[in-house]
Amino acid sequence: MNGVTQSLVQMVHYLRSNGHTVLVIAPRSAGEVDGAGLPGFTVELLASVGLPSYPDVRLVFASTKRIEGILGEFAPDVVHLASPFVLGWQALRAADHLGIPTVAIYQTDIPGYAQRYGVTAATPALTQHLARIHRRATLTLAPSSAALDELAELGVERLRLWARGVDAERFDPSRRSDAWRDRVAPGGEVVIGYVGRLAPEKQVDDLRALAGIPGTRIVIVGDGPSRAGLEAALPDAEFLGFQTGLALAESLASFDVFVHPGENETFCQTVQEALASGVPVVATGRGGPLDLVESSRTGWLYRPGDLDDLRDRVRDLVGDDGKRRAFGLAARAAVAHRTWASLGAELVGHYDDVVARRIEPMPTATVPISAPRVWSRYVALGDSITEGMCDSSRQSPGEFRGWADRLAMLLAHAGTRHEPLLYANLAVRGRTIHDLVERQVPLALSLRPDLVTILIGGNDLSRRGASPRRLADRLGRTVARLRATGADVVIVTPVIPPRPFLLSLNRRTHEFARELRRIADETGCRLLDIADDATLLEPRMWAADRVHLGSHGHRLLSYRAAEVLDVPGARELGDLDAAAHDEDTLPLSTPAWLWAHARPWAGRRVRRRTAGDGLTPKHVALVPVTPTDLGRARVDG
Repeated sequence: MNGVTQSLVQMVHYLRSNGHTVLVIAPRSAGEVDGAGLPGFTVELLASVGLPSYPDVRLVFASTKRIEGILGEFAPDVVHLASPFVLGWQALRAADHLGIPTVAIYQTDIPGYAQRYGVTAATPALTQHLARIHRRATLTLAPSSAALDELAELGVERLRLWARGVDAERFDPSRRSDAWRDRVAPGGEVVIGYVGRLAPEKQVDDLRALAGIPGTRIVIVGDGPSRAGLEAALPDAEFLGFQTGLALAESLASFDVFVHPGENETFCQTVQEALASGVPVVATGRGGPLDLVESSRTGWLYRPGDLDDLRDRVRDLVGDDGKRRAFGLAARAAVAHRTWASLGAELVGHYDDVVARRIEPMPTATVPISAPRVWSRYVALGDSITEGMCDSSRQSPGEFRGWADRLAMLLAHAGTRHEPLLYANLAVRGRTIHDLVERQVPLALSLRPDLVTILIGGNDLSRRGASPRRLADRLGRTVARLRATGADVVIVTPVIPPRPFLLSLNRRTHEFARELRRIADETGCRLLDIADDATLLEPRMWAADRVHLGSHGHRLLSYRAAEVLDVPGARELGDLDAAAHDEDTLPLSTPAWLWAHARPWAGRRVRRRTAGDGLTPKHVALVPVTPTDLGRARVDG
């Protein structure tokens, strides 16, 4: 079952189990959709033909009038176009004629596939048709930030991110089988595995670059038109053929390293299933894997087309058992929250929006910054600074306030407000840009904010070899996703204390800040640039641990943010607040600082842990903020 079919089957089951009525219109020979995949469901099967070189791929050439008749009789609230191209285009035209809103799912890079099959002359026409479909749909859902970028470049405006779920019970490290490994790698070899279609667009032929790595065995699961050629090119590899269900789960969990070389993946479900199985992944640094694989944590992304780099990345994992175990644990944790139920609930939310016509275009570089306004739903994203670390002012022991909490209070006071400001703070200490993209943003989107603040990047930049531009690019795609919902976004540049031991980090942070300025211009969001704020760099703004803002710093940052958001009198209020809190923070002596702060940090670093492991956000749901103390606010149901 390919990713398109799997996603469709999962969503139909979710919709049916939650009381929705579903009609599936599909090719007559559509595998699982035409059989056991949808028992008891209403399925309208249409005559189809298979591609000459790949008969399992079926095309339906039904007339628009025929589709319009089917839809008119069923009278749906919304038409879901799963990977639309031929049948989906006819359904889109029929739905438009009937006045029914459409949700198009971008799942397949048809023009890219055409190039892999050697039909390059057709690429411009296919690209034009793809763009026409998604421009015309009421809303397009793309599975990755790279796919969003591709569609935006084609002029598609009404875009949102909708990823894919994973069955974390089926795909689980506990499925790893010693018996399987004894059969496949009887000499105890390290197993390098691939799962997927054996077709040109998957570039499985690139696995030849891995042949001959000592002590390894290449195992390939799947079938397709390229199988015979691959068996000839990889005579020492083990080909297990098509697998599904528990047999597939057992194979995936029994791999030591999963490799996927395809460069035309809009998402790449098998990469996600490998991660859920606790297997580190090596994938090309293009397309869907960019959102799924975090280099040096859950696997490696290699330079597209650089097969020497692919081999080096695989050899790195093959030769280090401890690294494979550590990456495998992180891989499982990275996708454990991606349940099909949560994706189903998100999809229904998109349906609700298209039915109510609450769809706004994706912002572009020409979109002006929004005018001053009163916000009703504010969500703060980030790491320890936004969580409020070291701002213990008027808080119980072990609790922190923080600049975002303070900003929420300022916003609650500003303007004429008949309802309280609803506020969530999803930040947790130790978090990275990957955590923000994969965990915080999906939760934030479910809260439907009209204001989002983002302060992140310090933990990423502190890692050896960190690329400020690449980190900023990934964050930029996420900002575009948030802006596509109509929310205002404030990006805050990280600030590093002027400490000699942080000199190299300070340089990277300034480079990162330059990239964030570019992203703010491109996405039309607001920027709070504090990288060189002289007042924030004063010693009294920093806590005793020497790396986090203290209460003074959090107060100042909250007023700086309020200024960016055009809160009336923000600067004057900040000056008054600073005058009322002019006491200095007593610094720790160096020996005391080393024992109290540097020693625990070094210990976590050695154990590959963070201070935020096991912690949850302090305001994971929206709380109403009024002039009363935020700590006493009730949780909004």
